[in-house]
Amino acid sequence: MYGIGFPELIVVLALAFLCFGAGKLPEVGRGLGLAIKEFKAASRELTGGSPSSMVEQSAAKRAEASKKS
Repeated sequence: MYGIGFPELIVVLALAFLCFGAGKLPEVGRGLGLAIKEFKAASRELTGGSPSSMVEQSAAKRAEASKKS
């Protein structure tokens, strides 16, 4: 796992617990999970989608975002 063993993982999780606290930690994890999900979707679009379809999709996303604002 990228050179990180179990003891190092425990230390990282303990530091995250101390920094964010028990109440905030689920929100941080959820946000990190969503960010990873969006990154994977974007990388799939770049590798599998054609340039014209990506332009159309990004234009549609911008239009949708402007409607929400």
